[in-house]
Amino acid sequence: MLETLVSPEFWIGLGVIIWVNVVLSGDNAVVIALAARSLPRHQQKQAIFWGAGAAVVLRILLTIVAVKLLEFPYLKLVGALALLWIAVKLLVPEDEDGEDVRSSEHLVGAIKTILIADLVMSTDNVLAVAAAAKGSVLLLTLGLLISIPLVVFGATMLMVLMERYPIIIVLGAAVLGWTAGEMGVTDPALSQWVNDNAGWLHWVAPAAGAVLVVAVGKWLARRKGTTLSETAQAKADGTNP
Repeated sequence: MLETLVSPEFWIGLGVIIWVNVVLSGDNAVVIALAARSLPRHQQKQAIFWGAGAAVVLRILLTIVAVKLLEFPYLKLVGALALLWIAVKLLVPEDEDGEDVRSSEHLVGAIKTILIADLVMSTDNVLAVAAAAKGSVLLLTLGLLISIPLVVFGATMLMVLMERYPIIIVLGAAVLGWTAGEMGVTDPALSQWVNDNAGWLHWVAPAAGAVLVVAVGKWLARRKGTTLSETAQAKADGTNP
């Protein structure tokens, strides 16, 4: 345990998990705020605290399941492709906004809405964090325990930062692309062949994933007539640019 905690790989992995989860959870933070908006002011913080707390526990459990599933052959390859698409979507404006989220005038109802909405929107988070954890339950648990409260209680600040510095979103997408490339070449069905015949793929595939994500994301954003800064603004506002 101690050797794990003092290793550079552990802290780099933890940083990646926190960063990826913060970037991917911007929309979740907006949903949480919308779900609690109709409550009396003194109950809004309670709804956010308990709703987010329950979401943390369930997301940790779901991610542990995802980590175990990724040990089966070919599932990492499928996950890598899904992660590449998730990363590209970060750079392209959403087609829907948060106004469809139903707020509740009762504390229990708001907590239920927060929990359900967060879980429905967390597929990308779960897959990305499971990939970044590389099989370490300790790493993913610590990463989620740190990053989810950061997202929930620092939502406003995070939105402002992403709006002002869209490079945060671009770098987050690139990290996801890197993780996807790494994930693909470590699939149990390929890892032995890669290690024996093409060890260079451990560096080339992640780099290619990062470059591919940014290039495709920029291209799709331009096709929609947006810039990356407008995309960041749209994600911060929960609207289309």
